[in-house]
Amino acid sequence: MGETTFEALKEKALSLPLKPGVYLMMDREGTVIYVGKAKALKNRVSQYFHDQAGHTEKTRAMVAQIDHFDTIVAGSEFEALVLENSLIKRHKPRYNILLKDDKGYPYIRLSVRAPYPKFSIQGRMADDGARYFGPFGGRHDTQAILDALRAALKLPSCGKTFPRDQGKERPCLNFHMGQCDGYCRKEVPRSQHDQAIDQAIHLLEGKFSEVEKDLRTQMEAAAENLEFEKAAALRDRLRAITLLGKRQKVVAGFLADTDVLGLYVGTVRSVVAVLHFQGGELAGRDLEVFPTAGEPVEEILSAFLVQYYSPRGILPRQILLPENLEGAADLSRLLSHQAGRKVDLVTPQRGAKADLIRMAQENAKTECERLTTRAERTAKVLTLLAELLGLPEPPGRIEAYDISNTGASDIVAAMTVFEEGKPKKGAYRYFKLRDLTGPDDYASMEQVITRRFRHEIEGDGDFAHRPDLLLIDGGATHAAVASRVLAQYGLSIPVFGMVKDDRHRTRALVTPEGEEIGIQGAPALFAFIGQIQEETHRSAVGFHHKRHTKSGLGSTLEKIPSIGETRRKKLLKAFGSVKAIRQADLSALEEVLPRQAALSVYQYFRTNEEEGTCASSQGSHGAGG
Repeated sequence: MGETTFEALKEKALSLPLKPGVYLMMDREGTVIYVGKAKALKNRVSQYFHDQAGHTEKTRAMVAQIDHFDTIVAGSEFEALVLENSLIKRHKPRYNILLKDDKGYPYIRLSVRAPYPKFSIQGRMADDGARYFGPFGGRHDTQAILDALRAALKLPSCGKTFPRDQGKERPCLNFHMGQCDGYCRKEVPRSQHDQAIDQAIHLLEGKFSEVEKDLRTQMEAAAENLEFEKAAALRDRLRAITLLGKRQKVVAGFLADTDVLGLYVGTVRSVVAVLHFQGGELAGRDLEVFPTAGEPVEEILSAFLVQYYSPRGILPRQILLPENLEGAADLSRLLSHQAGRKVDLVTPQRGAKADLIRMAQENAKTECERLTTRAERTAKVLTLLAELLGLPEPPGRIEAYDISNTGASDIVAAMTVFEEGKPKKGAYRYFKLRDLTGPDDYASMEQVITRRFRHEIEGDGDFAHRPDLLLIDGGATHAAVASRVLAQYGLSIPVFGMVKDDRHRTRALVTPEGEEIGIQGAPALFAFIGQIQEETHRSAVGFHHKRHTKSGLGSTLEKIPSIGETRRKKLLKAFGSVKAIRQADLSALEEVLPRQAALSVYQYFRTNEEEGTCASSQGSHGAGG
């Protein structure tokens, strides 16, 4: 998208009305690439063409493809929601959250127009006058449902067509085994089949108690009329249906009175787990997996609710959500209209329902982690980093730099290395900065980068591997200093500063020219850059502390007459610390030094107690901004 097009789109967005509606983003070919709804079209659409640094990965990619857009004003937010759902189904835009439509949730079809209705399994509903139940969790589960219904109600499973085939052949083995009532026999009335089909419909609608009550009434009536054989048959059927209810064979939430949703947003993919509860008991679980693209949790859940429940014939009475949704009232209204009764959306904060949410969240997390390898997560982060920074490919080797000092003394720097997204501690390097009259972060960074690449050019094996990316703990000026040094050596390596917030966390990356690139919209990348910054800062401070402590120890011993560098080393090697030297008696000192030198040390610490105290670190700070 060119600058002219971008400005034109921005101007058009600012001219939109402050009314609810739907907007359609289109590419050069006129293909709808995104459909969204808005409370106020002007405010929502214009956001796409402002503050792109704050956009998510997916939004940035989508905006780059926009050639033009269209809007439809709606009468209310609810109308906008209904219209958005309709347009997403029609256009299937690639930048909307779309659940897989090829997952193969089957339906149970009942040919109600036939004289003897039959059940069958179908991949999707059709406008053919038949009655459909579902969708269910999978073909295997759906077949199990049909088998259980036929066994409980003794419905035929053969290929015969009634009444055409009645009386033509003897009943099959299923009849003789008591698994079918033998509707192929002419003496069996059609009303008996109709009654069994009605009971099957009630069971598929979740009305177990009604069917049980009806069968129990019939059984008791048969017993009173001394029709013991009929009563026994009804008793067996009642047992089978009761068992069917307890096993909760119907899956995929079709008979659930409560669904519990859990969402886990991973680095590579995200998972929504749906736990289906019937009568307080867990009846089944469903999982939806889709690529992570940085959408807000509210947007994911809203899209999921509409797409997941739209094709379902019967919905749960209550759906528990892990997050409050701003448009929950409209979503509830939409689902209620579809269900023909109230469907409540609830976000529990405590108690048993909140515990169920945690269970669903754990299911989603476990499945996501099972499906996502560490290598995939790392590759995703590095790919996102490359896209965000405009790198030709994901960086294989990243070097990061930080400065640490105390006043004008002991100025040091650390270089950390991350290869394939993992810290390579054996490649870390540390620098003692020279010829600086005081703390100067920019001069310090210039010296570090200069020395690092001069080592490489001179063939130093410790610096043989050239990085694909440099990250500097600091702002644009720090990055500009490093970039200038690289240019002097004729090197073209991307350099970015790591800008920290008031909590000392990296909130953005910045180019040498001062352009900030937001990373907070991508949690995995935000965490990765934060890890690099913290590791580099820790290394610099740790090295500085070590140097500063050694400097303090050395300066104390240097004050003692007749104790030169060689004798200082001997003392520190023998006693381990200045504190131990100060506390040693004269005979112990004489074991390490000549008598006069030992006496000099002994007398110094006895007459200069305060000076003899081991110097402590005066604190340190990094170069970061």
